[in-house]
Amino acid sequence: MNTRKRVLAAAVGGALVASLAVATQQATAAPPAEEPTMNEAFTQAAEEFDVPRSLLVSVGYAETHLDGHNGEPSQDNGFGVMHLVSNPERKTLEQAAEIAGESKADLKKNDAANIRGGAAVLRAKADKAGLKAADRKRVEAWYPAVAAYGGAESASLKRLYADAAYDFVSKGIPAKGTKVRLSAQKVTPERGKLAKAAAPGTGTKSEDYPPAIWNPADPANYNTGRSAAISQVVVHVTQGAYAGTISWFKNPESQVSAHYVVRSSDGEITQMVRDADTAWHARSGNASGIGIEHEGFVDDPSWFTDAMYRSSAALTKHLCDKHGIPKDRAHIVGHNEVPGNDHTDPGPNWNWDTYMGYVNS
Repeated sequence: MNTRKRVLAAAVGGALVASLAVATQQATAAPPAEEPTMNEAFTQAAEEFDVPRSLLVSVGYAETHLDGHNGEPSQDNGFGVMHLVSNPERKTLEQAAEIAGESKADLKKNDAANIRGGAAVLRAKADKAGLKAADRKRVEAWYPAVAAYGGAESASLKRLYADAAYDFVSKGIPAKGTKVRLSAQKVTPERGKLAKAAAPGTGTKSEDYPPAIWNPADPANYNTGRSAAISQVVVHVTQGAYAGTISWFKNPESQVSAHYVVRSSDGEITQMVRDADTAWHARSGNASGIGIEHEGFVDDPSWFTDAMYRSSAALTKHLCDKHGIPKDRAHIVGHNEVPGNDHTDPGPNWNWDTYMGYVNS
């Protein structure tokens, strides 16, 4: 064989060996791991961080109904199923990234990563509260950690937040429309110092609407008095949970407020700005509007319960009667219908026919 043929043969042989090696590697390489289901993600995260699964699920359900909203932020810049927050006052997103070793981008958009991050933060709150290994096995003992996870400053709001999560532990979560199963579990939360805090629904009553609880927004988030007569009711959706929304309106950094906030589960109402004052909720509609926030997210109809519709409609009926506002769609409007606004709430899942029917009943 001449030199040219020997070189060609060597090249062909080398290429064949290389291709065989690649083929062997491809044949023996493990297939890429499948993304866990949400059920599996909760189970895995609970085991990894030694957090009761029922509690982890309940905190997530109370925050978002287990909907990550495709990585879109809540009104206080919280993300994902576990509502990991990144704002000047709260940094649970950054805390989760540090503890769990997940990127902030994944924590925002990937359900499994977000659930891991939430479990990591909840465990950190438990460690700070002094829970030992034996205590971590008892759901009842996690109450201070859950209260801290919500980020509220006042004892009453901490209790409001933690009680909402424990309510789902004791009742379970609805099977319809959820990706996770959680059965009811008998539990008596150990509230500790928070047992002395005002229980949800027992605060000072509103002077403008006695069925509501009075819990004022921070004065930095609204104007005293009005520059125009009250002529409309503006319907909003919070893009967040009830307790978190109240806490956000009490935060002077938020620069936002509404007159009333309505809870999804039972229609409880908290008033945060007096009717005679100007809440910051609808730009051009601030001066003449009374803003009513409804707990939930615009893209998830599970938040819009009959209890919420009925309670809010009774409030709106009262406001219309008190302030001489016609009970029609020209004067009871969505945030998205107020000129100069770029918001979409209450969105296509809000049932205006049902709501207006209750207002005019």
